[in-house]
Amino acid sequence: MNFFEHQDIARRNTRWLTLLFLLALLVLVLLANVLVASFLWMAQDYTVYSGSEHGLRGFWDHFRWDRFGTISLAILTAVGLVVTVKWIQLSSGGKVVAESMGGTRVLPQTDDPAERRVLNVVQELALAANMPVPPVYVLNSERGINAFAAGITTADAVVAVTRGAIVQFKRHELQGVIAHEFSHILNGDMRLNIRLAAMLKGITFIGDVGHFLTRMRSRRIGERGGDNAALPLLGIGLMLLGGLGGIAAGFIKAAISRQKEYLADASAVQFTRNPDDIGDALKVIGGYVPGTLVHAGRAIDMSHIFFGQIQHRLWQIFATHPPLNARIIRVDPQWNGQYISRKIDHVEIETPAKGMGRDAIVAAAILASAVLSEAEQTGPSIAEEEDADFAPSPIDFDAVAAEAHALPLAFVQHSHQPMGAQALVYALLLSQIDEVSLRQMILIEALKTLSLSTLVYTLAPAVQRLASPLRLPLLEMCMPALKSISLPQYREFKNTLLQIIRADEKTELYEWCMFQLIRHYLDPEFIQVRISRPRYRKLAKVTYHLRTVLSVLAHEGSGEPKTVFRLAADHLGLSDLQILPHSQCSVAQLSRSVTELADCYPLLKPRVLKAMVFAAGSDGQLSGMEQEIIASIAAVMDCPVPPPMLVNELQ
Repeated sequence: MNFFEHQDIARRNTRWLTLLFLLALLVLVLLANVLVASFLWMAQDYTVYSGSEHGLRGFWDHFRWDRFGTISLAILTAVGLVVTVKWIQLSSGGKVVAESMGGTRVLPQTDDPAERRVLNVVQELALAANMPVPPVYVLNSERGINAFAAGITTADAVVAVTRGAIVQFKRHELQGVIAHEFSHILNGDMRLNIRLAAMLKGITFIGDVGHFLTRMRSRRIGERGGDNAALPLLGIGLMLLGGLGGIAAGFIKAAISRQKEYLADASAVQFTRNPDDIGDALKVIGGYVPGTLVHAGRAIDMSHIFFGQIQHRLWQIFATHPPLNARIIRVDPQWNGQYISRKIDHVEIETPAKGMGRDAIVAAAILASAVLSEAEQTGPSIAEEEDADFAPSPIDFDAVAAEAHALPLAFVQHSHQPMGAQALVYALLLSQIDEVSLRQMILIEALKTLSLSTLVYTLAPAVQRLASPLRLPLLEMCMPALKSISLPQYREFKNTLLQIIRADEKTELYEWCMFQLIRHYLDPEFIQVRISRPRYRKLAKVTYHLRTVLSVLAHEGSGEPKTVFRLAADHLGLSDLQILPHSQCSVAQLSRSVTELADCYPLLKPRVLKAMVFAAGSDGQLSGMEQEIIASIAAVMDCPVPPPMLVNELQ
């Protein structure tokens, strides 16, 4: 599975999305003009005309270019504003989307066994995918089994799961679903999903205005007893336009979304190396009465980002997800048609608003019967199986993670706490020179954070003895806890890091790598960051910057510099490129060059990373420093390096 090729496909799908959006908008503009002409025609004095021909001619008389232009401009302006506002809102980060649907962030120090398990699974898959560990949100009021990933880049991505998913799935099934969501992140689907949501909100906004006008008229009648026939007619007309816009939105969602789900299922198999993970998860959904239904108010607008259909398929003209049995057969061609049954966990759901209790109960009953009906049609047999397991116990999760990454257990435990995570990062950047480390510790003590400097003193000796390949996984483990601190705390933390790095009045390459990873992972959580935009279609336009990056890798790696550089340059088809002297490979120049490479087109970025991995691994392995250089460059370029690519290039 070439993730980067599919990122390019996602970018081309954005063009199709824009084209479909413009076509739908054009149709709405034309229909709006027809509506206004009809409204004016029906409001006229019919005695002026004696026959139907004259009446029809009068209808066409209301189409005037000045009115057409005014109406069109008003609609386009309104839709443009709605799309812009929605885009700004959703592009603030995946946490905005998760919180808008009632998601609650899972803190690293949680004692809930189900939450600890999902955190552990997300961490494992993130580290395996060479990407930052995303925050995890749980939709606690949803007993349906579902999940989604949201955000614009890998740095601001979040993973959200329903309570039903984390209590009903066994560990391997949960891994399959989380791997599915990770593939959406790596395939570049998240930015497309956000654009899709913003554009579709613009299309359906006209219907919202009509609904508002109709409700406003009803309220006025109730308060003053007045009546104005024009207002409800206009409101109903706009609601009809909104309905047509909703149909167009459903068509666009279906056209863009379905194939992405098949791709993500296949990618999940590649991540977990076991088709039973995602396959069994889909079978559990088929045998689970609440299915994948989600009741959050804003979930409908974002239905295309979920793992499964959030409404019953019979209620939608255009389904955003393929049929469940079709997805199962794709990953398990030998499927016998039997689903897996799990006992329903009765989650406490918030009390409905006053007057909505009966409607909610009726709707739930209809949904339950509809889900059972679909299960009978697509796979009538249901295999009974024990409930989800939680082995290993939450207490053992840290031990399992420590063993998997060859890290001391104390480091893993401290990485879950904000203060412990800060202490570990400070310890990673402490100098080996006593005079410099003393100045750095004075900076840490000046923070006046209770016990922080003591914890750094305690952890530093063991942290500094870590082999270089272990520093990167440790740093990535600290990210979730650091994302849970407040904005003032983050500013203080980041400023202290800069002072620690500059304590010896120079910036080493290792320090640059660590700071770039920290900045790239954490900045989107707290501030609005600049997102790279594709500007360079060919590597020939960035040869100077490539020369700098490849020269730094060659000089700092474990291989012979000229050989490593030559292998990388030839791999990129740049045979005329020559290595720079070590004296010209400054950290400042590297930083500028990597920033420029971030603006390359999606398919160019992995070519650069592949060349670096190929050349650096020509001696059969990647050293710790080489891994850190490649990881930090990939982070700045916003281009994660999936493990399959690394394996293939080193073979």
